[in-house]
Amino acid sequence: MVQRIGPEGFTLAAAGAEVGLSASTLVQRFGSKRALLLAADRWGVERWVGGMDETPSGGPALDRLIAGLVHGVDSETTAEEMANSVSLLQIALADSEFHESTRDGAVRLRAKIVERLREATANEELRPGIDIDALAELVEITYHGAMISWAIHRDGPLVTSLRARFAQLLQPYRV
Repeated sequence: MVQRIGPEGFTLAAAGAEVGLSASTLVQRFGSKRALLLAADRWGVERWVGGMDETPSGGPALDRLIAGLVHGVDSETTAEEMANSVSLLQIALADSEFHESTRDGAVRLRAKIVERLREATANEELRPGIDIDALAELVEITYHGAMISWAIHRDGPLVTSLRARFAQLLQPYRV
């Protein structure tokens, strides 16, 4: 919901209408709009990181890496929704409690990327001698950067664009 309407348009009344509860019920449960927004942000972080574990096992590790990164992205995402996500990211960068959740998610995501890249190395999907930690950082940077680039250029569906950017990044490292 926050991605759809943005943090500025996010109200307890709007959230209540979305889930069929009154604003007062949400106040009783969360205490404030900020607390509800933080809970929504934490849910989003779990969806973001959890996508890495939602892909089926088996198959090439690099394919599962890309599938995991793309899993949490809505295939119908619009550029306006991406702008709303960036607005929420601004809050996460400025507010220490939001930042803690976002940073924790980023650290866990990077660890999962490293895990998949090590698996790809063990499966001989990657050339020998690659600095896995450095490549994991590039994968994460590509993930974030590709979303912003997509919102600017609007070149087809976001999921398709992400897959293409990951394929482009990983191609020189593949066996």
